[in-house]
Amino acid sequence: MTVGTKMHQTLASLESIKADMESFALETQDKMAKTDFNSFAQQLESVQQGLKNRVNAIEQMEPQYKVKQQAQQQAQQQQQQPQNKQQF
Repeated sequence: MTVGTKMHQTLASLESIKADMESFALETQDKMAKTDFNSFAQQLESVQQGLKNRVNAIEQMEPQYKVKQQAQQQAQQQQQQPQNKQQF
């Protein structure tokens, strides 16, 4: 697993945890807990933004870490393979 893949997985995890915190804030009746959960969600957003900036910087310096592009290219290649087999 490449560094780029790990970083993108971490971003996805952060987004999921942030969504959980927002959900907890909506579900609780305790005002102090609601405030805490919203604060946690904001902190996670800040961490997520910082990591996104780092991912972008790494991808510009090291294009091989562009996970999204690699995944799209692999998907296109897989779609073309069955088509190529059908032509023969």
